[in-house]
Amino acid sequence: MEKIEVALERIIEAVLSKVPSLVLAVLLLAGGSWLIRMVLRLIRKRFERRNVDLSLRDFVISALKIIFYTMLIISAASMVGIQTTSFVAVLGAASLSIGLALQGSLSNFAGGVLILLFRPFRVGDYISSATGATGQVEKIDILYSTLRTDDGIAVFVPNGPLANSVISNYSSITKRRLEFKMRIPYGVDLDHTRQLIREVLKSDERILNTPRPEIQLAELTDTSIDLVIRAWAPKAQYDTVYFDSFEQLKKVLEENGIQASLS
Repeated sequence: MEKIEVALERIIEAVLSKVPSLVLAVLLLAGGSWLIRMVLRLIRKRFERRNVDLSLRDFVISALKIIFYTMLIISAASMVGIQTTSFVAVLGAASLSIGLALQGSLSNFAGGVLILLFRPFRVGDYISSATGATGQVEKIDILYSTLRTDDGIAVFVPNGPLANSVISNYSSITKRRLEFKMRIPYGVDLDHTRQLIREVLKSDERILNTPRPEIQLAELTDTSIDLVIRAWAPKAQYDTVYFDSFEQLKKVLEENGIQASLS
């Protein structure tokens, strides 16, 4: 019984002796967290004043946040008596193990660096990639990039596959090509059909004259004559021009008794 009492006394003494250090460590964590937030806020404002690219801004702040908090945790641990060298050694071993287990995350980090270095796209650009992701780039973080789709959904794409895929950047162009495929039955006057199509395209002021719209004979099948219609519109108006032209083509052809399949 005496041994138990002695052991309990020693434990209590050890805990009490650590209380000041624990209190200081908690204060350090609280104050350090506040200071880190303030520093990151100041860095962000500095970036904004210097018009630093949004992509680089988010990436750097995310990286600094991880570095600052890691340093804060190590400092608090050393304050309560944990040997910093031992802590760093354990952290290094843990990092190696985690790194081997999370090779994909390391690949994503490298992908983020490549995206920032070679700039295939920036925050605000509208892109599509071979990974299947399409939308406006809202953010480029350490591991993931955030895209906003046309229907408002936020898509988080890993930087690794994104950096290694084929990327179409629609924001780097000023105009986009409209393309329609039309099937008309044999017996329909082809020249008259082409003239109707030209009139529809010409009547829309948003459709560009240069490059000139094209109406090409694509294929003669057993049951139909296949045409390809191409025209150009300003990038910002692409969607509305596409759907308006589609509707107008269908309407004009039906009014002239031409039963066409349009896609």
